[in-house]
Amino acid sequence: MRTLLRALLARRWAAVWRRNARVWRRLAGPALLGNIGEPLLYLLALGYGLGSFVGEVEGMDYITFLASGFVCASVMNTASFEGVYSAYTRMAVQETWTAMLYTPLDVHDILLGEAFWAASKSLLSAVFILVVAYFLDAVHGWQVVWVLPVALLTGVAFAGMALVMTAISRSYDFFLYYFTLLLTPMLLFSGVFFPLDGMPEAVQQAAALLPLTHAIELVRPLMTGQPVTGIALHLGVILLYCMAGLTLAGHLIQRRLFR
Repeated sequence: MRTLLRALLARRWAAVWRRNARVWRRLAGPALLGNIGEPLLYLLALGYGLGSFVGEVEGMDYITFLASGFVCASVMNTASFEGVYSAYTRMAVQETWTAMLYTPLDVHDILLGEAFWAASKSLLSAVFILVVAYFLDAVHGWQVVWVLPVALLTGVAFAGMALVMTAISRSYDFFLYYFTLLLTPMLLFSGVFFPLDGMPEAVQQAAALLPLTHAIELVRPLMTGQPVTGIALHLGVILLYCMAGLTLAGHLIQRRLFR
């Protein structure tokens, strides 16, 4: 953890962030279509289609309920895809990380640059969905601006988790286990599509351990103008995932690159 903090303060990781940003600009169109287009389509289709049958949920229109969940789900998916497929390509296929290690950068600089880049992309995805949600009248209150730092922090948490998977993966196929066994259940049982209070007690307790649940618990009231409760708990859980994911990823990547 101290090594990560020193690397964070040294800010050499910013060079990795800028490198990834310059490469991404050449492919921005397809990247935005994939990261933003799909969740927006789901939001519109489910919000209006299913919403016409559901009506109100927790005192709000279903599309308003769904929009806040989709902001967090988009952050999770965008950071995760960048942290596994793109990062794995740079590590194992293009060997970009190996080349970086011949410069003054070390493993933790690369790790933080990758994590913050993935979080930046997830923040961009959240901004687009927020704009659409605003025009759909699914945003209420000025406190929605606080969604942005929550989205960025959540992006770092999921980027750290994804980079752990990248460090131990031997092929792209391995990532199917991560998405199928962890991210998909998290998407379904963290309160994106329906309230958790109708689920069995065991499911609610399990959901309380997931970072996406706590992100939604912060973002939903911020987007709907409701009081935000349990701020310290929710931020604490997300920060714990950030620190644990980045620390473990740093250890595993160091061992892989220097084995």
